[in-house]
Amino acid sequence: MKHNNHTHHQDQTHKPADTAQPAAVAGMTIAEANFTPAPEEVARKAYFTYVNEGSRDGHEVQHWLQAEAELIAERKLTRTHAFHNRT
Repeated sequence: MKHNNHTHHQDQTHKPADTAQPAAVAGMTIAEANFTPAPEEVARKAYFTYVNEGSRDGHEVQHWLQAEAELIAERKLTRTHAFHNRT
């Protein structure tokens, strides 16, 4: 059978079924759920951790991940208590 390149196929786009959102995401805007701290802010916090731990080299990734996690936790805490500015 010869394949015809001009054959039209039906669009078979499937939408996922409505799924329940995790409790932590319910009631949040997309921007709030996808919050990622600014790299400059993470770098500043990671640097302070580096200095406070004696300026030991070789822990850059750990300091970065720790700083990022702390900033995200702080954001969640301030959101929970409605301290941040909702603009």
